[in-house]
Amino acid sequence: MKLYNYFRSSASFRVRIALALKQLPYEYISVHLAKGEHKQAAFADLSADGLVPLLELDDGNRLSQSMAIIEYLDEQFPGAALLPADALGRARVRALAQSIACEIHPLNNLRVLHYLVKELQVEEDAKNTWYRHWVRSGLEAFERQLAQPGTGAFCHCDAPTLADCCLVPQIFNAQRFQTPLEGLPLTMGVFERCMAMPAFQSAEPSACPDSGA
Repeated sequence: MKLYNYFRSSASFRVRIALALKQLPYEYISVHLAKGEHKQAAFADLSADGLVPLLELDDGNRLSQSMAIIEYLDEQFPGAALLPADALGRARVRALAQSIACEIHPLNNLRVLHYLVKELQVEEDAKNTWYRHWVRSGLEAFERQLAQPGTGAFCHCDAPTLADCCLVPQIFNAQRFQTPLEGLPLTMGVFERCMAMPAFQSAEPSACPDSGA
């Protein structure tokens, strides 16, 4: 398989974690968003939405959108289960994952931040204030969800799931923008336990071949 991705992309990071948890080999193909490579023909001809990640399967089929990719991997390959076996568990994990992927991430996406600066002429400090507000607000809601029954060592029970694949990249981004993370003991506890695992360590941005580009 080939994974077209960018080392700082939260969505790409999610898929790298899932691949590592599943112990699936893949070819890392860098699409440098900051350099606009996602808009160039080499990638635009492959991706209808021009977004990363894009997973190209061995048979040539291509999958987009990190959540769909991770669920596909979970359905098609053995190994670590990224969604629980029971319907209620699956619903809870998807809700936790979507709290990040649908509620937090879209507001702090790179293209949104660029639009604020380039098109709306928002000052850098104001942009960063925007970022920190929405990320902190979203993580506070996530913390309240983790306080509900079902949380264990990880977001759901005692093994990483789709929810943890989403949480870790969001915390990395929050730290990069110096978002206050105090007062989130459940969230940060899960994050720390995830980052003690080799699968999460191997997927983090600094471990990517294009991290120095």
